Amino acid sequence: MDDIPRDQLSGPLRRGAVKKHVAAIHVSGKLTLLQRKLSNVLLLNAYDTLTSHSRHQIDARTLCMMIGYNSNDMETLKASLRGLAETVAEWDMLDEKGQQEWGVSALLSYAKLKAGVCEYAYSPALAEKLHDPKVFALINLNIQRRFTSGHALALYENCYRFVRTGSTGWWSLDLFRRLMGVADSPYYETFKHLNAKIIKPAVAEVNKTSNIVVTPEVRKMGRAVSEIRFRIAENPQLAILDLDDGEGLRNTDVYSRLRALGVSDRLARQWLTEHGQDYVKQKLDYVADQGRVTNAVGYLTAALRDDYGAQVSQRNHNTPTSLRARRLERIRDLAAARKPTQRDADKRLFVARLEGAARDDFERHGWMSALNAEAIVAFWSELSPGAFDGLDADT
Repeated sequence: MDDIPRDQLSGPLRRGAVKKHVAAIHVSGKLTLLQRKLSNVLLLNAYDTLTSHSRHQIDARTLCMMIGYNSNDMETLKASLRGLAETVAEWDMLDEKGQQEWGVSALLSYAKLKAGVCEYAYSPALAEKLHDPKVFALINLNIQRRFTSGHALALYENCYRFVRTGSTGWWSLDLFRRLMGVADSPYYETFKHLNAKIIKPAVAEVNKTSNIVVTPEVRKMGRAVSEIRFRIAENPQLAILDLDDGEGLRNTDVYSRLRALGVSDRLARQWLTEHGQDYVKQKLDYVADQGRVTNAVGYLTAALRDDYGAQVSQRNHNTPTSLRARRLERIRDLAAARKPTQRDADKRLFVARLEGAARDDFERHGWMSALNAEAIVAFWSELSPGAFDGLDADT
């Protein structure tokens, strides 16, 4: 699948300019905060193969890390998955021919946990809708982890898709209550209660926590409030909060060199996150020194994977490969075999164990950090038992 242009991305995906409200996927029922976060991570994990694979997998440990759920209570995770399978997603939109289309589907067609792995699936019809970036925008996971209220996250999700237009457009109060998951509560039929308990707290948390600022406006029929909309602006505190996933990487010279070479935005950020700027710069310099290269991106890919340059130096000095070098190669292979979502979670898990200089060194060098070499081996041995078996015997 071709990369979506970077100006349409936020985290893995950001919706582009919305000229009119032609698409809406609404989730009925009451999703808890954990279920909302869970549904976003599952979709992010499956996005690239939504229409080509009927089933998707993610290890449960990664899943819990990505939603900020650090408990070993698998029963709560099971209950959240069950809730997603029992929740209905409804869409009402124009198709590519301009014809109105309405449909419903369970948010997940099934889910199971086995041997530490979560397997799940979407119905084909829903997968097709979710895969269209003009219809659905994935939520920045760094931001969603900060939410403590399900209503606030629901408001953020439903407002963020309109960030380019600056307004959600007018929603009837019935529709708004559905979006917030309180449609079946008589208490919230009174706008005074809805405003005090749902709207005001949710707006306050969105404006404090996220990369947008929302302002509610109401329209009345007679003396009663009949409709609501939200004005939306980008949060000027975004740079200070450092919430924009990947934006800092895009401002580096190494990123610019990668893009000039023809590397996609997504792959450039993945390489910089996985290998660190210094390592990527070394390999860019190495490729540049080789003269005319037919496929520079392909050659750079191999240079990063196989550590070109370092190997040449070892051969020239006739130095046998050390145990540490073989371990580093094994770690590189293990990390490369993980999905991007899992790689991010692995690093988060490991960084949480570090402090001070050790943490700084890992943030600079990633899995190649010499200061954390033994801890890195121990971490991957725990994550992938037997990963380093046989290396000592090759000495």
